[in-house]
Amino acid sequence: MSSMSDYLENKVIDHMLRAQAYTPPATLYLALFTASTGLEANNPTAEVSGGGYARQAITLSAASGGATSISAAIEFPEATANWGTITHCALVDHETNTSWGTNVNVLLADALADSKTVDSGDVLRFKAGEIDLTFA
Repeated sequence: MSSMSDYLENKVIDHMLRAQAYTPPATLYLALFTASTGLEANNPTAEVSGGGYARQAITLSAASGGATSISAAIEFPEATANWGTITHCALVDHETNTSWGTNVNVLLADALADSKTVDSGDVLRFKAGEIDLTFA
C-alpha cells in the first residue's frame, strides 16, 4: 500500500514543511472496498457495508528503508451476507465513523494484488507481513 490520500499528503506537508501540528491517530483500521472510487480524494464510495463487515484495527512493525508491514494477522468477521469482490483496501483513522473527510479519513490506499470475492460464510484474513506500506 503506497498511495497516500490527498488528506494525508496535505497533513504531512503542513506538519513537516509548515510546522503545523498533526496528531496521528492512536489506532489505525483496515477498511475494504469494492472499487477505488474516491479513495485518493478521501471521499470513497465503495466501502463494504452490512453483512457482518467491520473495519479491523491493525498494528505495524517498525519502519525500515521507508517501509513497514502489518505485524499481526488481521481477520475480518465471518460474512453474514455477500460483500462482493474486494479490490482495494485502505488505512483509515476511525473504526466506525462514515462521514468521510469530517470524522473519518483515508490515510493510505491501494489495490489488492488479487481481488477476493467474499460470500456469506467466508472469512477474509491477511497474514502478518502480507500488507506492506511503503513511502517512496
